[in-house]
Amino acid sequence: MSLCFDFSEDQIMMRDAIQTFCKEEIAPLVEEAEKTESFPLELYPKLAEMGLLGICFEEKYGGLGLDKVTQCILAEELGKTCAGIAKGIAAHVDLGALPVAKFGTEEQKQKYLVPSIAGEMIGALAITEPNAGTDARSIKTNAVKDGDSWILNGTKTWCSNGVTCNYVIVAAYTNKEDKKNGISIFIVDKELPGFEVSRKIHKLGHRSSDVAELVFEDCKLPGDALLGGEEGKFQALMETLIAARISHAIKSVGLATAAFDYALAYSKEREAFGRSINKFQAISFKLAQMAVKIETARLLGYKAAWLYDQGKPCVKEASMAKLYSAEIVQWCASEGIQVLGGYGYATEYEAERFYRDAKLSSITEGTSEIQHVIIAKELGI
Repeated sequence: MSLCFDFSEDQIMMRDAIQTFCKEEIAPLVEEAEKTESFPLELYPKLAEMGLLGICFEEKYGGLGLDKVTQCILAEELGKTCAGIAKGIAAHVDLGALPVAKFGTEEQKQKYLVPSIAGEMIGALAITEPNAGTDARSIKTNAVKDGDSWILNGTKTWCSNGVTCNYVIVAAYTNKEDKKNGISIFIVDKELPGFEVSRKIHKLGHRSSDVAELVFEDCKLPGDALLGGEEGKFQALMETLIAARISHAIKSVGLATAAFDYALAYSKEREAFGRSINKFQAISFKLAQMAVKIETARLLGYKAAWLYDQGKPCVKEASMAKLYSAEIVQWCASEGIQVLGGYGYATEYEAERFYRDAKLSSITEGTSEIQHVIIAKELGI
């Protein structure tokens, strides 16, 4: 196996452009977005103008037709800037638009994918329910055929972009007797009668990414709302989470890097006993370990992205990257606060935001516990 440990010239140019965009367009919005617990919607057309909402999508739909590695460059830089905003963008691209791109009919791609890439529509994914998370086949939401239409009933929770989205990819039983293939996937327009955002969920971290509970009560869907025009697409949809986990792993690497950079800069400025604290072994060793763990997680993540681009099996590698990055981002964020001491605990310093944001990494896109299950299964255990 041949792996390149550097980006191509085009990827480096893309990274530089993304870094500039993050510094000039996103960073100034972070404080207000966190305070109001809202995603700055003005970013979508700006991201679209640079092609950043369609990096991996086909050019005929308005995408750039590039690879997963390049998309991960975006995820890493966004994670460094603001994990919450990065989460909102990832939910739109990887969880909302990607299922349409992979499984949608041509009509669905024109209706949802094209405007999603153009920043004119926002997508979301709704699988989780109040009593069904990791065990997705325990969902209660169901859709019943009614002539050429479907009647959707159920409640979904922890839906990222649930407040601001224009459409939601919804998992629902169309055949409750078939636990293996009885779940189908629908594209649900938000303005349909019977679709209600019942509440916005207030969170510990990722505050600039809106999350909501959704209720569907006799929501009448047109016949063409069925993703790909076929029932039983749930397992195929689950496979798209491989790509989402890779993006999430690299986003976590970006957040860990932000925590490290912040602690390193502080350690150079803060003095104790007549010298900067980074000269003390207790601090320098913390920073060294942070650097090692971040680099290890980055290599795992980009290897998984590379395998994905090569069309090679990468279920195990994606879960390894997601699992390890979730562990190290929490560790780095915690150690970052320790380096700052009392200042790290104060809300006026970014270190406490990194700490709050880090926890979600071990929960979303499949918990760390389920990643262990997947890895063990892939190892034949």
